[in-house]
Amino acid sequence: MAQIGAFQYTIDMTPRRQMLEQLLGSRTRAKVLRLLLTNPTKAYFVREISRKIGEHINSVRRELLFLSLVGIVTGSGERQKRYYRANIDYPLFPELKALIFKAQVMEERRLLTAVRGSGRIYLLVLTGFFVGRDDTQTDVLIVGSAHRPRLRRLIYTFRHHFDRDIHYTVMSKAEFEYRHALTDRFLYNILSGPLITVIDKRQQPSGE
Repeated sequence: MAQIGAFQYTIDMTPRRQMLEQLLGSRTRAKVLRLLLTNPTKAYFVREISRKIGEHINSVRRELLFLSLVGIVTGSGERQKRYYRANIDYPLFPELKALIFKAQVMEERRLLTAVRGSGRIYLLVLTGFFVGRDDTQTDVLIVGSAHRPRLRRLIYTFRHHFDRDIHYTVMSKAEFEYRHALTDRFLYNILSGPLITVIDKRQQPSGE
C-alpha cells in the first residue's frame, strides 16, 4: 500500500511510460512536459531540451509550438535565442505536474525493488520534491540498511530524469526509533505531511 497524506492506495509500480505517452499524445511531448513541469523555474533553449530528453530537435520544436498554443508552456526570445518554460499560471498546472510525478515514480519500479531487496529496509518514503513540498530537508528517507551502490544508482536515475538534485537520508532503525520517540522535528515534518510510502514495516511484529 502507498500513502499520501491521509489517503492510502495500492501502488502499482509497473512502468507507465507508454500509457503517459498515449495520454499526452506522443513520446516527445511527454518528455518535454516531464522536463519543464518538474523544473518550473528554469527556462530552456530548444536545442538544450532536445539534448536533455534525447529527441530530434524538429520534433521538440513541433511539440513546444503546440504546448505554447494551448498555454501549458511559454516562450520568449527569437529564433535561435528562443527559450521555453512551464506556465505555472496554466489552470491545470498542478494536476499535470502531479501526473508527471506519479508516472515518473512508477517508472522506477525496478530500482525501487532493488533497494527493497538490498538489505533490511524498515521504512522507505518519498517526500519533498516528489510530492511538491519545498519545506523538507530531504526527498527520500530510508530507514534500515541499504545496498549503497544500488541506492546511488536509484538517486542518479532520479536526478537524470528530473534534471535536478535529489536529496536523500539514510538512518538505522535504532536511530529512527530514538528520534521518533523524541518527536524529532526533521522526522515529524516528513511523516506528518504528504508523502509516498514505498515500504513501511513499522506495524509488523518484531519477529518479521
